[in-house]
Amino acid sequence: MRTRRGLCYPRGDVCVDKVVVKRRDFAGDIMPCRKRRKLLPEISRKSDFFDALPDDLVISILSKLSSTTGCPSDFINVLITCKRLNSLAVHSLVLAKASPKMFAVKAKNWSEAAHKFLKTCADAGNVEACYTLGMIRFYCLQNRGSGASFMAKAAISSHAAALYSLAVIQFNGSGGSKNDKDLRAGVALCARAAFLGHVDALRELGHCLQDGYGVRQNIAEGRRFLVQANARELAAVLSSAAASNTSTRSWLTWSPHPIPHPNHRHPTVPGCPLLSDFGCNVPAPEAHPASRFLAEWFGARDGIPGPGLRLCSHVGCGRPETRKHEFRRCSVCGAVNYCSRACQALDWKLRHKAECAPVERWLDEEVDVGEGNGVVDGNDDVIAES
Repeated sequence: MRTRRGLCYPRGDVCVDKVVVKRRDFAGDIMPCRKRRKLLPEISRKSDFFDALPDDLVISILSKLSSTTGCPSDFINVLITCKRLNSLAVHSLVLAKASPKMFAVKAKNWSEAAHKFLKTCADAGNVEACYTLGMIRFYCLQNRGSGASFMAKAAISSHAAALYSLAVIQFNGSGGSKNDKDLRAGVALCARAAFLGHVDALRELGHCLQDGYGVRQNIAEGRRFLVQANARELAAVLSSAAASNTSTRSWLTWSPHPIPHPNHRHPTVPGCPLLSDFGCNVPAPEAHPASRFLAEWFGARDGIPGPGLRLCSHVGCGRPETRKHEFRRCSVCGAVNYCSRACQALDWKLRHKAECAPVERWLDEEVDVGEGNGVVDGNDDVIAES
């Protein structure tokens, strides 16, 4: 017997006997009945085509599945299917290619089992797992050394987000004192992440060159990096909008008025969004699962990472301060603080542009404004807003 595709059913394994059983109908007459005899376990096992597949082929299929999975439940459904899939799905080759969404656990569901699974993926060589686990350990579990080492492991494999996160740590001296800041190391890490196409790193590097922060000042080169960051950000959003048929006319509006530069030492630029410090008014990019975990983790703690500590005001970041006055505040209102210039640019477009209002004095304590990079009270830096 053949199927529609021309495949033959196995003949030797299927055995159907016509057994006549005396059975009475509703009228009381005896009627014959055909009964299929059950196959023995040994015979039914021979007819299972899945067991005949080699392990290498199944692992290859599972690797493709893990790299394209959209949520953890997709992978869990494979684990609970059968014993063979349960054992092959946790193979190192499968876990090494897992997508970030596969282990995007929510903060409320965090457990020792989730921690162990993420560690298993990181040990298998998954750079996304190394970065995610490093962020969780460094900021949430306050295991600074282990978290930094996992992020460094991902950075060695040219993971752009890990390189940029390490740059933010170096710029802020996170996990240590203010004296632990290493601006030159932060610029070097930013440059590497920018070379790999990381938009936030490009924008951060542009500001460093413009302000001479950790590198020799070069205003023209800094502007070039900022324009390149804006162009890449716009190109990424336009490509996704084209796939979803979204209108993009409002994102490319040319303003007839010049855009003032936040730092009055620099000249104003034409009213093109691509030439501004903050780019076009495009939707915010999707946050990395690690950033979402941080935001959920500290959001469940009323947004207070510790006594006197603050979160980055950009809702998509989630990074907390590791010491008091680590992040820099807005020089106009002083009501918001950011871990980086990239978070400042994103938050300015999303909400702070409509909320920022100057006040006469926004410092709680008596401060002395220092020279150089706008350092206030020896700790708090100031970020200029437009």
